[in-house]
Amino acid sequence: RLPVDLQIASERVHADVEASAYFMVAEALTNVTKHAHAERAAVRTTVAEGALRVEVADDGVGGADPSGHGLVGMADRVTALGGRLEIDSPPAGGTRVAATFPLPAEG
Repeated sequence: RLPVDLQIASERVHADVEASAYFMVAEALTNVTKHAHAERAAVRTTVAEGALRVEVADDGVGGADPSGHGLVGMADRVTALGGRLEIDSPPAGGTRVAATFPLPAEG
């Protein structure tokens, strides 16, 4: 079991963005449980300035390989909607994966 702290924005966003964000979080948490040897993880989402930001962080071993299959798939999913993925994973420093998805204008 892995305790996960959640801070989830209450705003709903476009279904395509919401689905991609969901799968990004699912893949990131799968990576944490498989590879990070973490004691805790956190998921945070915010909606501001026309974008959804999704961040998954852990206190594990760090050193995630951005060219690994899971992270490449995550980046592909995010960029397909015009977003960007940031990975910060120093050795012995935990991992933070953050996606920023632009939100379609309301119309």
